Amino acid sequence: MNFFSEVQLDSLQAEAIARGLYAIAHVDGMHTREEALVAAFWSDTGGSAQALSDLARHEPPSGEELGAVLYTPELRRLFIKTGLLLALADGQVSQGERALLSQYAEALGLADELPRLEAGVKEYLLSHLSHLQNVEAVAQVARKLEL
Repeated sequence: MNFFSEVQLDSLQAEAIARGLYAIAHVDGMHTREEALVAAFWSDTGGSAQALSDLARHEPPSGEELGAVLYTPELRRLFIKTGLLLALADGQVSQGERALLSQYAEALGLADELPRLEAGVKEYLLSHLSHLQNVEAVAQVARKLEL
């Protein structure tokens, strides 16, 4: 099973996810890597640079707002997994990021799945390093990810 299988998004769903990602990133201060990930997501879903700067100024979406737009379990899991990837972009999920992700997961009916989704995201990230010959470095990353 592909942990990040392709999901078709309409413009409202892409906008809701991008706004949610901005909210997660802003919790502990927007890092360069986080901003780049949101921009890449937005660009990949057909958004323009001008629209991205407009999205950055919007209020964070509520969990209920996300739930109304991300109405399938597949869309909701995609948002949470993407939010976890974003939160890990600076090396760790901060307490604030974890709290907001938990709020979103609760509102989206995924609170019970959040630990499994987080473990899956970490394993996904680690799998991209498995081809490296520096086994100790990979082991250090695994320890940092708490795997």
